[in-house]
Amino acid sequence: MKKAFLLALAALVALAALVAGCGGGDETTDTATVTLTKTEFIKQGDAICKESNEGNEAEAEEFAEENGFTLEKASKEQLEEAVAAVLLPSLEQQAEELDALGAPEGDEDKVEAIVVALEDATGEIQDDPSVVFEEKTLEKPARLADAYGFKVCGQE
Repeated sequence: MKKAFLLALAALVALAALVAGCGGGDETTDTATVTLTKTEFIKQGDAICKESNEGNEAEAEEFAEENGFTLEKASKEQLEEAVAAVLLPSLEQQAEELDALGAPEGDEDKVEAIVVALEDATGEIQDDPSVVFEEKTLEKPARLADAYGFKVCGQE
């Protein structure tokens, strides 16, 4: 079960990073909005995924330490607590940021599908954090991110 959690944690972190990577690229002026190309969108997302993975992992470790356990030796309940407290809010925020960024021109439906799949997965996790142990929970958003062309985001 611990290995399943760590794999789920890695997948959640990667997906959170996917969405985090897409934020901040939207520059708005009084007259126009800059839209990222697909290549820029993927490049920015993948770069942030790598950085965000490290940050989220550190945050999960810190949460565990503050709550008197280690992720490697945690009970299922403690792991669910870490998922709910650390990863879920991150995923929700990142989905919002990706949605607010907008998609590369012509890819609106594909990017929206990734966002919706991620929102659906976070909804499932919010309702029952134990579903994170079921790899199926994040399968769809990961598959869509991979199909879109991400090299880091959505990967375990």
